[in-house]
Amino acid sequence: MYEYFEGELVEKNPAYVVLDCGGIGFLLNISINTYDKLPASGKCKLYAHLAIREDAHIIYGFAEQQERSVFRDLISVSGVGAATARVMLSALSPAELRQAIVTSDVRKLTSIKGIGEKSAQRIIVDLGSKLGKEPFGAAASSFGTVHNKLKQESLNALETLGYARNIAEKAIEKALKESDGSLTVEELVKKVLKNF
Repeated sequence: MYEYFEGELVEKNPAYVVLDCGGIGFLLNISINTYDKLPASGKCKLYAHLAIREDAHIIYGFAEQQERSVFRDLISVSGVGAATARVMLSALSPAELRQAIVTSDVRKLTSIKGIGEKSAQRIIVDLGSKLGKEPFGAAASSFGTVHNKLKQESLNALETLGYARNIAEKAIEKALKESDGSLTVEELVKKVLKNF
């Protein structure tokens, strides 16, 4: 629903920030990782994730899209909520967290407060192969960034059309493998829809 918030940083602390966007103050929950990357004051931009619960609508803010992507991957795992994902991203950088998951480093994951061995193993099983296919950290090339943006925009379009995320992701991967890599979002979505 919200892609990002850009505005004046009114309040900043390790748990949340308040951004003044056109006269409206938005409270965004953040990780320590994001806190470290924000200026003390002035203009800033945070990528957003809106978590809707029965009793509250909570906005999470991220300094980088990569961190938001890892956050969304984590909350897709059964038993891992938004608060737990935020704690994990406060303990390790997105690149360190992805590396721990891809290399099945249970010890590193269980060193995070609130993550037991069963939770760590579930996260590794659910996300290990998925995160292993995506570029991250210093190794991520500009092609990888463009490629990921194409995949994300196509995935958003297919979800809007009512397709389940996991089915849409597999269909996008298949369509990308069959193409020469020069597809636009529109062409990729059309190609995926033909294959359904």
